[in-house]
Amino acid sequence: MSNQEAVTVQHQVDRHRFVVVTQGAEAVLEYHLDGQSIDFQRTFVPPALRGQGIAEKLVRTGLAWAKTENFNINTSCSYVVKFIR
Repeated sequence: MSNQEAVTVQHQVDRHRFVVVTQGAEAVLEYHLDGQSIDFQRTFVPPALRGQGIAEKLVRTGLAWAKTENFNINTSCSYVVKFIR
């Protein structure tokens, strides 16, 4: 195993995003709500954090939350599209 810290996804409801803060950097999945629809708009992982599965964890957490809230799920983010089938 590498020296990775445990990755915890935080949901910042007021800012409409899911966040992972680790190794002094911040990765985000941003979304927009419109009634009962959610649009996942942007996933960003800083270069230093890439290749660790952080983006996937953000997206899976965001999608799971959206499903429990019964949102109609849309995405403007090409990365999130991979998880919607």
